[in-house]
Amino acid sequence: MITFPKPDVEQFLRTFSIADFAVSPDEKHLVFSTNLSGKYNLWGMDLPNSFPYPLTSIDQSCQGLIYDKKSRFIIAGFDQDGNENTQFYGVPLNGGTMKEIVNHENTRNFMPKLSNDSKKLYYTTSRGNPSFLNSYCLDLESGQERLVLEGKDAATYLFGFSPDEETLLYYKHFANTYTLLYAKKGNEDILLTPPTEKQHTVNDGVFVSDSMIYLLTDYDSDFTYLASYNLETNKFCKVKELKNESFTAITYSKENQLLYITSQKGVEDQLYEINLQNENWRNIPVPCSVINKLEVAASGTLYLFGMSATKPHNIYKNTGDEWVSLTKYTVPGVDSNELVEPDIITYPSFDGREIESLFFRAKKENDNGEVIFWPHGGPQAAERKFFRASFQFFLNNGYSIFAPNFRGSTGYGLEFMKMVEGDWGNGPRLDNVAGLDWLIDQRHAQKGNILLMGGSFGGYMALLLHGRHADYFKAVVDIFGPSNLFSFINSVPEDWKPVMDQWVGNPEKDKEKLIEFSPITYLESMIKPMLVIQGANDPRVVKEESGQIVQALKDKGRDVDYMLLENEGHGFSKKENEIAVYQKILSFLKQFTAVTEKV
Repeated sequence: MITFPKPDVEQFLRTFSIADFAVSPDEKHLVFSTNLSGKYNLWGMDLPNSFPYPLTSIDQSCQGLIYDKKSRFIIAGFDQDGNENTQFYGVPLNGGTMKEIVNHENTRNFMPKLSNDSKKLYYTTSRGNPSFLNSYCLDLESGQERLVLEGKDAATYLFGFSPDEETLLYYKHFANTYTLLYAKKGNEDILLTPPTEKQHTVNDGVFVSDSMIYLLTDYDSDFTYLASYNLETNKFCKVKELKNESFTAITYSKENQLLYITSQKGVEDQLYEINLQNENWRNIPVPCSVINKLEVAASGTLYLFGMSATKPHNIYKNTGDEWVSLTKYTVPGVDSNELVEPDIITYPSFDGREIESLFFRAKKENDNGEVIFWPHGGPQAAERKFFRASFQFFLNNGYSIFAPNFRGSTGYGLEFMKMVEGDWGNGPRLDNVAGLDWLIDQRHAQKGNILLMGGSFGGYMALLLHGRHADYFKAVVDIFGPSNLFSFINSVPEDWKPVMDQWVGNPEKDKEKLIEFSPITYLESMIKPMLVIQGANDPRVVKEESGQIVQALKDKGRDVDYMLLENEGHGFSKKENEIAVYQKILSFLKQFTAVTEKV
């Protein structure tokens, strides 16, 4: 009998990911963006076969992926090494030479939409209006384009159009907690929620006829619900809401007159179907905890892209009775029993508010007694039952992970989400401190012996907690986190800048508060060993954010290691970089890890 050694820990990092997918209208072809080769490219499948083949070899991630309405070609957007300056290309169904469709240097392009005859491409762009954006209609045959929407007052995105293409649907993004949806018919702009001074959001909408729109909004509510708007009567109507759930995306099946709605409830998603003829409503069981995207074919077949804490990204097809996995992504060479599901716990914060958290506990045979405290990014996002290869990598190495959904997180209502706005460094910080205290009180960790790590806003919070509460930690990892809120506000993409006053603060009116909330204010207290990771092309948190605090700490003689990735942006799109980063982090953490009897 042959016995095999335990899987190498690096195998966890060799798990492949999917970033997006689309299904051709005739359902004979499927395309998805994946790092199956180690770098992101487009791969195709000839359905019903599920053996993939490469369509591109440009080694870039995709943003925006659609088929033409007659299943003849694909429109795809690509940036360059994470710079987020997405340009659009035509891609043949079976791969080959791509054709430039929209390519303007140093511009950001968003949300491509094809007309019903696939002869025109609608898209939103930073070209000519970098703060508020414009939308154009490009004739794919003549190359002529016309301006169809000029952004004013807020970043303005073309969302869709009516079946007859006479009415445009667009939204204005004033803040992450303040978005308004409009219909534009001729020169008339119609607000689709009743006028109010109270901020609210509309996060999705779809035409079911030339005059009827269904939308998802939290107007006059804390959680997002399904509503309708009739353009003929100008009537807004609440249709369906569920307690403590926020509807997140809506898809329409014209042939069957069915709406499909995904919802977020805390750390997991649900899928619902509503029949517009009889108003029947039902829950559809799904094969994953988090739904990334849902597509409905003309036949009524559902295609879903999702994941769970112990299941990587996969694409599923609903056959009526069950979901069939079209992709077979697993952790290579690792049995599912080796993976760790999180416990869902709650703890009281400084003001009595309950904070939900995921607690991944290393298996007994691996447990080294160490806990990594992980504040998530966003901050108006949440730690959910995602599959994170890095989490399973650290868990297999013996590190437990505690990930709280502090105030500002999504999934707990608009009021909770708003609590981070203009308050980056106070309430959320104290929620995290309460989580640290819970770990200590429950004897999962000892004060001064906790490892701290986060990315993006989580990197910011790691820096701030290090500066203000260093006595909880023994080592800190910051992955592209802002270090100085003044320089951060000035360096974000232009279309982000109009929201910064509400989101973070105004550099003049809120000067004292921004000084208090900036990690770089607390250099004297940052005395623990630190590792900083940064992508050189990051447009959201530019490399100077990491560079300035690394240099300032080194000038003070502090122990700081800095890893700059020259061909990455705000994340890790290349598998060799991802592996190198987490191997570097593991090596760093092991310096401070002693296998001792658990507290």
